[in-house]
Amino acid sequence: MQEYKSKQVRIERPAAMVYGVLSDFTTFTPFMRDKVEGWEATTDRCSFRAKGMTMSLHMVERDPHRLVKITSEEGSPLDFTLWIQMQEVAPDDTRMRLVLHVKLNMMMRMMIGGKLEEGIDQVAEQIAAMFNMRA
Repeated sequence: MQEYKSKQVRIERPAAMVYGVLSDFTTFTPFMRDKVEGWEATTDRCSFRAKGMTMSLHMVERDPHRLVKITSEEGSPLDFTLWIQMQEVAPDDTRMRLVLHVKLNMMMRMMIGGKLEEGIDQVAEQIAAMFNMRA
């Protein structure tokens, strides 16, 4: 498995709030319905179609306010695990990093490895921007 790490991002919210949102797939529903087809979610599992591929994901581990691990389920086009790591350094200062472990053959690594490196940073930045928006 190859490992891709995002840069650490700063979220101006308590770790408990960040964890509460990121540890429950149902909280993603308002954002995902317009981005993918066939979005279905429970607290622990979700499935959707994007670019002709069906993905099924499962939250396999939660460590309150510190870690969420998400893995692809059998039948998904990619075999991966995503770790969402959080550390609260002050009451409204949570640092987050994404770590993607993905199984790619040599050809796929050459084709999409660079895009995964860029993409994981972009996803981390988008998550931070979503939390950091002031109402």
